[in-house]
Parts: sequence; C-alpha cells; structure tokens
Amino acid sequence: MTDNVLLVEDDKDIANLIRLNLSELGIQTTHIDNGKAALESALNEDYSLMILDVMLPQISGLDICRQVRDKKPQQAIIMLTAKNSETDRVLGLELGADDYMTKPFSVRELQARVRSQLRKVALLADAGRHNQPENEKTLSIGNLVINQKNHQVLFDNAPLDLTATEFELLFHLASHPNQVFSRSQLLESVWGYHHSGYEHTVNSHINRLRAKIEQDATTPLIVQTVWGVGYKFNPEGVNKLLSNN
Repeated sequence: MTDNVLLVEDDKDIANLIRLNLSELGIQTTHIDNGKAALESALNEDYSLMILDVMLPQISGLDICRQVRDKKPQQAIIMLTAKNSETDRVLGLELGADDYMTKPFSVRELQARVRSQLRKVALLADAGRHNQPENEKTLSIGNLVINQKNHQVLFDNAPLDLTATEFELLFHLASHPNQVFSRSQLLESVWGYHHSGYEHTVNSHINRLRAKIEQDATTPLIVQTVWGVGYKFNPEGVNKLLSNN
C-alpha cells in the first residue's frame, strides 16, 4: 500500500521541492496551501504522515497540530519551522509534533526523517493487525506493562494514551533500566537519525511522556534526568509512584 503524506505548505516552491523528492521514494503527496482546508482534510481523511508548516493562512500550523493530535493521537506529524524560530519549534513539539525540521533543510535529511516516521507508522499498523515478529516482547516493571506487540502501555491496569514516538521512547528507556542515554543517543535510537541542533525533539518528548506517566512531572520518579548527561528509566520509581497513590 502506498503511503499518502499530507503536505501543508503555502510556499509553492518549497511544496514542489518536497513533493518531487518524496515521489522519488514512491510516496504519494496531497498538497494543501492553507490551514483551514488542511485541518478539515487531516481530520476527515487518513494520512500516513503530515508535513506541517507553522506559518499558514487562516489557521496556523501550531493550531492544526494541537487539534489533530487531540482527535487523532497516533497521527505522525513533522513540523516545518523557520530557522530562527526556536519558540515555534519547542511549542510545536510540546503540542504533539513527532519531529521538526528548520528551513532551509537538506533534501536527503527530509527524506530520512520521512522514512523514519513512516517506519513507525508501519510498525503501529502491524501491531493493530497483531502481525508483529515473534521476537517482539512485553516489559513488566511492577504495575507498568509495556507491550511491544500491540503498542499498548498499562500503568496500574489503566491504559496510557501515548503517540507512536512516545511509546518508542518509553520502550527504549525501559528496555535498558538505569542506563543513561544522551540526547544524541536517543535521537539515533528512537528517531533514527543524529543531527546536532535537534535536541529539543528529545527534551519535548521527555516532557510529554512525563506528563502522562509521572504523578508530578516536575519531580519525576520514573523517567529521570541525569544532569549533564541525559535521561534514564528508574524501575524503582514505578513502585515508589504507586506507593504514593
């Protein structure tokens, strides 16, 4: 089945460049140049991935990201932002984008990012059909159960609503308890690339994950920061958190 990407970009030259280079990968692209039509299409049609510019006529890309994430938690989203707009990059990630790219960008880097997100989408689709390889596993840490086969997380028997990227991040950390990973290592292992300057991607996903799994995200017990190094999964924090409830 051919992947269908929704490209929301009002700059025709950039849109044509992206469409041309995604076509080289055999990817079908639906292009919309304004926010209102894009939001309607995103909510009513099924797309493997959205590539979403921040600055758009009628409705901003940030508002689209927020509304789509609310209605379609598993939708894969890559944001496009201006190079000097750090606020938009961070806000886009906090609102639910899986990844972002700054303009101007490398075509090869764009293709790599798209392939990475589409791989996650394919794994999630396979999980829904219960067609994952036999070596896929379930992690049980106290009352936290992470099922790789169906991409489901249960905490004290209650399901956690994680995006595909949030799931991959949690699974990777929990698979290596107490091992500290730098942001660069997590970018490579979870997102499938390493480019300096994109550490915001990891930071924002850690924040989003903590908001869903921790009792107090400002004092995390499970996904902890090791200052000056990176992040680790603390299995003892699971039991501590439950004992505090």
